[in-house]
This record gives sequence, structure tokens and C-alpha cells, in this order.
Amino acid sequence: MITIENLDFAYSKQKVFENINLSFEEGCIYGLLGQNGVGKTTLLKLITGLQNADKGRCIIDGKIPFEREPDFLEDIFFLPEEVIAPSDSTPERYVKTTGMFYPNYDHELFVSLMDEMNVDRNKKFEHLSYGQQKKAMFAIALSLKTKYLLLDEPTNGLDIPSKADFRKILAKACTENTTVIISTHQVKDVENLIDSIVILDHDNVLLNASTQEISQKLYFSFDNEKNDEAIYSEMMPGGFINVSLNQGEFESNILVEPLFNAAINNKSLFKKIFDN
Repeated sequence: MITIENLDFAYSKQKVFENINLSFEEGCIYGLLGQNGVGKTTLLKLITGLQNADKGRCIIDGKIPFEREPDFLEDIFFLPEEVIAPSDSTPERYVKTTGMFYPNYDHELFVSLMDEMNVDRNKKFEHLSYGQQKKAMFAIALSLKTKYLLLDEPTNGLDIPSKADFRKILAKACTENTTVIISTHQVKDVENLIDSIVILDHDNVLLNASTQEISQKLYFSFDNEKNDEAIYSEMMPGGFINVSLNQGEFESNILVEPLFNAAINNKSLFKKIFDN
């Protein structure tokens, strides 16, 4: 379990987080959302120990990430937005070198994923397209079979079929013991995958709720007209998407993009609705 308690962080004089509290449960896929510059990537770096809190703490299974203990590092993998791999190496060589440090590494899974995504694992990174490089790194990340997997903008640079492959493969590869945090602007790429949604605001947390809790408290509908009582309405071809308080025991499919816009435009109301 990942627990963040009363955490402050700043770059020089630029405050990023102030007294934030968060937890990430085992076996869940989290969507980490927020406007540009609110600290999504910084949060992932704090969790992986690449940054250290100025105040408060981040604890993962009783360990402090910044101490970078070997038995902590073998349980976590961070895949940044930009591909970081030696251009003159192949995915096959790179994963074998990387996998030495991860006790649950599964080479057969890597081969299967590369084949499923139609990427040549014996071709040098420099000869692969950017999308193919991202898919190769995604296959490497999953084949390490870590307990915690952090993905920063994983669908950037992927075409539509590749995004479909990403969703299918991630859903299939995750187990009840795997915690996945996906930081993304491409919310439609992940909305059918995630179990919980975290929305970061400037230096704080605007929303941290399971999809079950969100669907209990909010109702998403597509209507011919704008609902004047809705928290948020968005014009679409043929009508309006309305986000309203759920006044009864109604169920609706969560639409993550309208949810995000509703939260950003109604910050104090959202904190009141989801105040635990």
C-alpha cells in the first residue's frame, strides 16, 4: 500500500504540494489526472523515490522510497513519458539486462506481449518508430511483474489500434496484487480501465475516489437539453452531457472527461461532495 501523509514539496520557491494526503490500495488501477503543471509527474517521482518530500512522508509497505532500498526497488517500476533506452540496443537485450534486478521477471510474457503488439524485439531501438519504442517499453514494464507500476502518459505517441492494444494488455496483465497508477491527459484512453480516480489541483488533491463512490454520488447523462440543475453541462453533437448529483440509487457510466471538467469548475463543491 502507498500512503502519503501531510506531504509538502517544492522546486526551489515553486510550491507543488502542500500538506497532501493520499493512499493507493493494492489491486487497483488509478487514473491520475490534473491540469498542466499541477505535479502529476512529480508525484510519481516522489512515490518511486526519485524526489524527496520537503515535509511529511511517503511510505510504501513500510519503506521510504527515497532511501532506494533494493527490496523496495525490485517491487516498483516507473515508465516515464519519454522513451529512455539505449538507441543501439534491442528490446530483447535491454529487457534481459533490466530483468536481472527484478525477481518476478517473465521473459515469456515479454515475448508474448511484443508479438501481440507486432514489435520486433530484436530490432534496435533507433530503428523502431516512436510508437513502437513506447510499446516495447510498455512490454518491458509489464514483464517485470512488479507490485507497483507507474505509467506517465503511456498512450502519447500511440495510434488508435495501439491504444486499444494498451488497454487490452494492461487489463489482462494486472493481478489482484498489482497497483497501477496512470498519469494521463488522454482520459478517454483509460476510462474503461480504472478503478479509482485522483485529480490533482494546484498544490492539493481535488478528488480521490473509487469509481463506485463516484457513481453513487454523481449521475452522468446525455440529454437533448442542458440541465439547469446539473453541476456541469457540456454541449455535444445532438445534445448535452450533464453531470448531476445522484438523487437516487441510479447507475450511470462514468465519463471521465466531463467528470474532470466538472471538478475543475466546481472545486469547493467537489470537496464537499467527496469529503470523507
